[in-house]
Amino acid sequence: MSRPRTPIGTFGAIRFVDAGGGRVQARTRYRDWDGKLRQVSATAGTQRAAERALKAKLADRLPVQPTGTALTADSPFRELVDYWLADLDLEGRLAISTREAYERNMRRLVLPAFQHLVLREVGVARCDTLLKMLARESYNKARQARVVLRLAFSLAVRHEVLPRNPMDNVAALRRPPHTPTALTPVEVDAVRAAIRWWEQGQSASGPKPDGQLGLAVEVMLGTSARIGEVLAIRRRDVDVTSSPPTIRIAGTLVDSRDRPIFRQDHPKTARSRRTVALPSFAAEAVRRRLTQMDDRSLDALLFSSREGTPLMPNNLRRQMRSAMKAAGITGVTPHMLRRTVATAINEQATIELAAEMLGHTDPKITIQHYIRRNEMVNPVTATLLDDIFAPGSRPSES
Repeated sequence: MSRPRTPIGTFGAIRFVDAGGGRVQARTRYRDWDGKLRQVSATAGTQRAAERALKAKLADRLPVQPTGTALTADSPFRELVDYWLADLDLEGRLAISTREAYERNMRRLVLPAFQHLVLREVGVARCDTLLKMLARESYNKARQARVVLRLAFSLAVRHEVLPRNPMDNVAALRRPPHTPTALTPVEVDAVRAAIRWWEQGQSASGPKPDGQLGLAVEVMLGTSARIGEVLAIRRRDVDVTSSPPTIRIAGTLVDSRDRPIFRQDHPKTARSRRTVALPSFAAEAVRRRLTQMDDRSLDALLFSSREGTPLMPNNLRRQMRSAMKAAGITGVTPHMLRRTVATAINEQATIELAAEMLGHTDPKITIQHYIRRNEMVNPVTATLLDDIFAPGSRPSES
């Protein structure tokens, strides 16, 4: 009967030999990740010390090894970063902006802390400490670092470079209290007035406005779309002859470091494509813009430069800041208009309808990031308390 094979990741009997100079060498055969038995040894001043040193060396010897990669647990952390980014490109599932954000967050937030470490040295404690240090600066920085670390180490586990993901046991991040801000109808009208004043040339600074800022703001208020989604609307996405008029949100602008700004053929996520019925003010803005367009092709962008190229979202944000500054209004951004729409629909209808309008698949996202809390308690309480406590509300006791 043949001898049972040594299981992968275990070792056989330990032997001791004289290493000379009063030192002892402990030896054994270890079955590695590839199934091969290899001799492993350690030398110390005594037999017991040599055995301890050998077992410590064996404990560090991982029973797993990557498939199709030269990465090991002793590879520098920066090599895992490069390997992970290459794997993201190979999958090709991420939007360009998301892929670039992942790399930026990894290189700016994580790599400076771990670049001189090998993978086996980046354990739970180091990851936990880094996230807590980042959280002291910004919750968002810690959250972004947590995402990329988990993804990179998950790849290392899947490809059998590491036996476990150290991010599985880090402490949970504590989100600081945050209340989404939104504009009231009165404030919306003030923003409109400020933009009209600015577009009429009342501001002495900056290039002459072309009128697209005010029209784009009306479309944002009428659709809840992000600024990049609004600037990606094409003539073919607009139907002002239907009842009601509609706009299909089916793309967004992407400003990549590797190529000029371009239109991506889906919004932030492919599932957030949607067709939105336009309120009268937004439909009127679209009609006005259509009459101004020289390019009559179906793929012509509704909002564009004089050369027909996409408008840069940052340029439109800069114009809005200029208009608001000239009017003495602070804190208003294009994204606040999206929260304003979500809050208004939630207050007048339901959170589910607000989530549908914004293109969210989960209303929890809408509640957490887009709905301004209504501080007004239901006024029925005043009637109830009058009935209970108002003088003369109860028969007098004789």
